[in-house]
Amino acid sequence: MTADHPAPRSPEGPAASRTRRQWITLGLGAVLLAALCVLAAVWQWHRYTWREAQIALVETNYTATPDALDELLPEPGAVLPADAEWRPAVATGTYRPQDTALLRNRPVGGQPGFHVLVPFETTGADGQPIVLVVDRGFVPLGEDASGPSSVPDPPAGEVEVTMTMRPDEPASSRGTPAGQVQAINTAQVLAAGADGTAWAEGATVGGYGQLRSEDPAAATTPGALPEPDTDPGSHLSYAVQWCIFALGALGGYIVLWRRETRPVQVTAGELLAAHEGPDPDGSGPGRPGAAVRPQRPRRQRVDEDYEDALLDAAEHDR
Repeated sequence: MTADHPAPRSPEGPAASRTRRQWITLGLGAVLLAALCVLAAVWQWHRYTWREAQIALVETNYTATPDALDELLPEPGAVLPADAEWRPAVATGTYRPQDTALLRNRPVGGQPGFHVLVPFETTGADGQPIVLVVDRGFVPLGEDASGPSSVPDPPAGEVEVTMTMRPDEPASSRGTPAGQVQAINTAQVLAAGADGTAWAEGATVGGYGQLRSEDPAAATTPGALPEPDTDPGSHLSYAVQWCIFALGALGGYIVLWRRETRPVQVTAGELLAAHEGPDPDGSGPGRPGAAVRPQRPRRQRVDEDYEDALLDAAEHDR
């Protein structure tokens, strides 16, 4: 074909613009994207199921009848059972206010401040001494934000404490000022106290208590700690969204492939127009970019035409 006579459009359409290698590359990319979306959906699903289990544990334990502390932590070295988290417990003993430590960077209700952590001495099931850290509540920041303006003292002498039981938090590697900690970890809390850890050696347990009430009550108490959060979060909706993205990646590839490989319907008129030469005036399909002029259909010869031709011939012979 010359430049004045372009080749007719292929019936296969624009699929010829992509090679087999390109289609394979696009397909592998779609599969990889879908796989990553599925992995994200699975992770969000696991987060959702874990959160649902935590909520169920809170709803079961938080409002239960308080247990004696020695039923949950019967002896030194005992670790709070996983199914006992958020369960209330009651213990009788004495506080050690001289070894109070402050937990930093743990706001309550959006208000920055400190949690007041005080070691509590009590006894286990066999009368052995047990040292338990009690989170007595929240105090706001002081004027310079390096500490609270004041820390209320716990009740003096023997006191009955009702608390919500929690497992020890992992130890923190972040540095803190003297008398402060970054995690409620029994060993670190005791180490931050004035007397260190030696006095409690061999008497600690793997858990701590969040104060609910004291009897007798202190003259001034820190702010109460909030109830546990039971909001399930958005993990389930995120899991569904990632699944939709995975389907979209695969579906988009299939739609693209079908659209570009579907045969194009070409009419006979389009084929004829593509092969027609240019009109005398230079326009027409033979001229690139020119509009296709409609072709007048030829009139079929009829009997009257033949009769006229015979009469003309006879008149000519005379």
